[in-house]
Amino acid sequence: MTEYEAVIGLEIHVQLLTKSKAYCGDNTEYGALPNTQVSPISLGHPGTLPKHNKMVIEKAIMMGLALNCDITRHNRFDRKNYFYADLPKGYQITQDKTPICTGGYVKIKDANGDEKRIKLTRIHMEEDSGKSMHDQDLTDSLIDYNRAGVPLIEIVSDPDLKNSDEAYQYVSEVRKIVRYLGICDGNMEEGSLRCDANVSINPVGAKEYGTKVEIKNMNSISNVKRAIESEIIRQTELLNKGESFISETRGFNALKGNTFSMRAKEAANDYRYFPEPDLPPFIVSDAYLNAIKEALPALPEQLYNQLKTDFLLSDYDAKTITEDKALANYFLETCKHTKNYKAAANWLLGSIKSHLNDTGKDISQFELKPIQIADIIALIDDNKISNTAASQVVFPEMLKNTSLFALNIAEEKNIIQTNDVIFITEIIKNVLAQYPKKVEEYRTGKKGLLGLFVGEVMKASKGKADPKVVNQEVIKALG
Repeated sequence: MTEYEAVIGLEIHVQLLTKSKAYCGDNTEYGALPNTQVSPISLGHPGTLPKHNKMVIEKAIMMGLALNCDITRHNRFDRKNYFYADLPKGYQITQDKTPICTGGYVKIKDANGDEKRIKLTRIHMEEDSGKSMHDQDLTDSLIDYNRAGVPLIEIVSDPDLKNSDEAYQYVSEVRKIVRYLGICDGNMEEGSLRCDANVSINPVGAKEYGTKVEIKNMNSISNVKRAIESEIIRQTELLNKGESFISETRGFNALKGNTFSMRAKEAANDYRYFPEPDLPPFIVSDAYLNAIKEALPALPEQLYNQLKTDFLLSDYDAKTITEDKALANYFLETCKHTKNYKAAANWLLGSIKSHLNDTGKDISQFELKPIQIADIIALIDDNKISNTAASQVVFPEMLKNTSLFALNIAEEKNIIQTNDVIFITEIIKNVLAQYPKKVEEYRTGKKGLLGLFVGEVMKASKGKADPKVVNQEVIKALG
């Protein structure tokens, strides 16, 4: 049986966060009533003229810079002709000959954990189509043109991806970067980030690629991974049976976990590209490009390195925090109020994240401000409360009443830590009296029981006893 390898290229459509559409002033807010955010221009009425949207150009350049691309200085737009019911003009304004960005790469990890650069072919600007809905009416397809004309950039990779895991990483990285840049919310469920996968397989070592199939309609990163896996299996089984297949566009059925045929794949000449006559060319000047470069925010890789170098976080902590821009911002803001960076990371990835998971919230909806978390850390660092008392008493009480200060709660709950030796030794005496057999086992060499005694003393003191003093006094008492 022939052994095959996959060749995968991805096309990611990123819906840009602009207030108006790509070539007219229609609103772009998501979730409006159908066909309420349209105009004669977006509906393609005769005699209407498109206009450039400067913010679209700026956000496209930002993405290009973030992905190490070359920025095209002399740009023009083209018409891509195809006739779908949800494309009002009968053509799409896009960039064919002069994509705004060329080259560049996205960093991922290969199967061995080594860095791998997925090269990019291009990033170009274009407009979105409307949305056809086939499940709202028993007899007719319904069309909402609100999305028609919403600005997109399309990020086209080289066929450098070898498996579904690499594809998953690639899409995840692109989504993370667009969120850090603030150019897209990356919400695949709402269609603001969409991915098409081009998949072919060929015998291992072969120089020519096999028949390419494009997969569309994947609404999550996990479904991108599943669709690619399914298509690789399908193509392999067909070739092993000696059967051929055509280059086509296929959809993905998430419930069944398989791809299905939609239509034959168009060739480039089917689109009949020609220069857009109604939009003048535009030039990206040195001054304009430099201004965008200077305004770029810190990107995930830069922030990851900063957290490891300046904040001395572990690889795991730095990676987890930088997965989400809002999470990273919360951490950085907390660190403006405390120098105990490790404690700030522990609180963020421990109690805070656990609370967010339990309540179904994200960090932007978290009730407590970074300075309030820093206040809790300060109490612990000053040996006024224990970690246990902080997480089990102070933190929950602050969530109930966000106006309270950590110190007020600690005083009210009588959990201010004490190093009063007389108070602590009295508790130790009572605890050891409850475990005479364990005490004997400890004294005959079972030193691991120390943790049991310390824990019971801390519990009996309701978290008030200083753990360091407890540890010292328990050892003395047992000795």
